[in-house]
Amino acid sequence: MKTFALSRGDQSRGTPDVAGFFDPRTFSVQYVVSDAATNRCAIIDPVLDFDEKSGATATHQADALLAYIEQEGLELEWILDTHPHADHFSAARYLHEKTGAPTAIGRPVMDVQTLWKKIYNWPDLNDDGSQWEHLFDDGDTFTLGELKCRVMHSPGHTLASITYVIGDAAFVHDTLFQPDFGTARADFPGGSARELWQSIQAILTLPDETRLFTGHDYMPEGRAPEWESTVREQRETNKHRLDDSSEAEYVELRERRDRELPMPKLMLFALQVNILGGRLPEPESNGTRYLKVPLDALDGPDWT
Repeated sequence: MKTFALSRGDQSRGTPDVAGFFDPRTFSVQYVVSDAATNRCAIIDPVLDFDEKSGATATHQADALLAYIEQEGLELEWILDTHPHADHFSAARYLHEKTGAPTAIGRPVMDVQTLWKKIYNWPDLNDDGSQWEHLFDDGDTFTLGELKCRVMHSPGHTLASITYVIGDAAFVHDTLFQPDFGTARADFPGGSARELWQSIQAILTLPDETRLFTGHDYMPEGRAPEWESTVREQRETNKHRLDDSSEAEYVELRERRDRELPMPKLMLFALQVNILGGRLPEPESNGTRYLKVPLDALDGPDWT
């Protein structure tokens, strides 16, 4: 199975190299984005390994990112998450502790913290986003080496979803998937199919040849993993008809599809780690860490 691919940029045009790392356990794609002119790089959406059957954690995925950075002679400048993930643990805190690079996410993460603070009955949780070194607002700009970077607030999948536009590459997290799979679900707490449509339309105003990199791939029809497309490809070939649907048609399709989907198996585990920026719970008196799973807090499966 393909678990790595490098999409080369053009240094003369100020576009980045993008290395994608696919995690088959969670179907997640992690990225190392680099500026060839300065060898500065960022990590986007890193995965901390977690086995829900045994409760075991590991750092194999994150260590592979660090090994690639060392191998290529890169210098890590940012550790970026696009949103608090529901299907894997974030390795942002682990990578920060290993490298000292600052972590960042969108400022609306505070709204997600407030929402899940109630679900977990977690009155001591600081819901001010202070678990990250930097919070981005919509329209914020920053640099990666000599590359110009911009932040787009892209709610719908979650309240806090953002898109990072770095040169000619846009990291669209779980808003869009590959064209043959469609778009992201919008039925998580705080999600909205209408806002998701509006976020997708904003992404599709980027130049046609903008490279779009997704946060997951579920390999429809058994094909190999893929995670790169373009704005033009998404507009013209996405199975959810992004170019010729109306907002109302899309919302009806998305909500109908979401009613058929089970909740992600790691959701209640992952959110209590990810709203802390990837921090695991503190060890208790016996030295063991524990996760708290609320019962009957979300809609359950169709039992029939």
